[in-house]
Amino acid sequence: MAEQLKIKSEAEEFQKEYFLRNSQAEENRQRENQAAIRIQSWFRACKVRAYLSHLHKKAIIIQKIWRGFTARARFRQMVKAAYFIMKMNFYEEMAVRIQRRWRGFFLRKYIHNFYARKSYLEELSRKNELVRRELDELEELQRRERNCLEMIKEQTAKVYQAHRLHHLLSTKQCPGVFNSPFRPAPHETELLLRQVKYHAPTRLAPRGKACLLGMPDSAASFPSSLGSPWIKTTGTFCFSKPILPPIVSKKQQGLFREPGEVWEQRVHCPDLTLHLQTSYTHLEEAQNQLRQHKGTGSMFHHPSHSSNSFTQPA
Repeated sequence: MAEQLKIKSEAEEFQKEYFLRNSQAEENRQRENQAAIRIQSWFRACKVRAYLSHLHKKAIIIQKIWRGFTARARFRQMVKAAYFIMKMNFYEEMAVRIQRRWRGFFLRKYIHNFYARKSYLEELSRKNELVRRELDELEELQRRERNCLEMIKEQTAKVYQAHRLHHLLSTKQCPGVFNSPFRPAPHETELLLRQVKYHAPTRLAPRGKACLLGMPDSAASFPSSLGSPWIKTTGTFCFSKPILPPIVSKKQQGLFREPGEVWEQRVHCPDLTLHLQTSYTHLEEAQNQLRQHKGTGSMFHHPSHSSNSFTQPA
């Protein structure tokens, strides 16, 4: 009995130890499995990295060899092109030298003769002198023509001014502005005023139709009636066309009048030679009469000339 109890107790202890050993082995088995997995993954990673490094090195070697080959081929092409360009430049330079030598020899031998060229240059210089002399003569002729035209313009301007200033002519009763008693002889303008006859403009001359000095067309008709010697020459330089008669139209009434009529009223003057031979009190009488009729707008007659009528502007 004692032995059976001893054996039974030993069996229970063995069973407990067996269960304990099995639980410990199970725990160690999971830890060892995880450790083995980690070791395998590390080893495989090292293997793959080593393989990739090997492939990278081989790829670098292949690229290096290929790039060296292509660079050497490109360099050989560049050397060939540079050599070809250098050779062509050398050939062109040699060809230019040969052409220069040949052309110089040909021109000196067959084309350019020194004595013929010398005679040609001498003849050319003589011809230049002749042309210059002719040009100087032409310039002198043109200058004389310009001076003549300027003189004619000045004379025409003086005659035109004399037509405009004819009312300043001296008379028996009153000496003119240009006939001062302090002068030993009359002024040049006074002499010109004596030769010119007064013409009152009838209409306003159209702009743009003028002679050399830009005067109205009415001045172009003055030289035909003058007696001075230079007035006849000015008619050839005035290219004024004959003015056509005005178109007859219905006369405007009221304040609207034609420009020619207004111009005639503003510049029309009676005959100065007759007007200045009246009495000395004629001016005061005319001023008194003008004061009486001022503001009425009616027609008034000049005391000495009933035919010259003026209309007071509105």
